Formats: sequence, C-alpha cells, structure tokens
Amino acid sequence: MSVMTSTLALQANRNTATSRPAAAAATAPAQRRVDSRLLLRESRELVIEHLGQEYRLRRTRNDKLILTK
Repeated sequence: MSVMTSTLALQANRNTATSRPAAAAATAPAQRRVDSRLLLRESRELVIEHLGQEYRLRRTRNDKLILTK
C-alpha cells in the first residue's frame, strides 16, 4: 500500500465519521487518543502488526507521520 493510498484511506475514514447524523454522534463512545510521542518514544519508526500484516509508522524530519505497508 502506498503512502498516497494510506492517506486517502485515512481521509475517507475521517469524512465518513464526520458525516454521521448528530444524534448518532452524541451517543457514540469517545475515540481513544494516543500521543504519537508515547508510541514512537525516542525512535523515528514503529512497526505495527495488524491481522498478520506489518505496517510502519514513521516520523519524518518535518515531524509529519507516514503510515506504510
């Protein structure tokens, strides 16, 4: 999966989440929020295993995050 595909998938998920009716949003549980510094600690890259697949979360020199497969 390319960076562009990952980015588009994340944007699609965000758009779906914000297009819910107000009543459904009011009853939905709060999303978990994790600070990226806790995940990455002192490293610039983290390997995430999901359903047997490996994904890499990388912090760039410009402090942007990139998720790749």
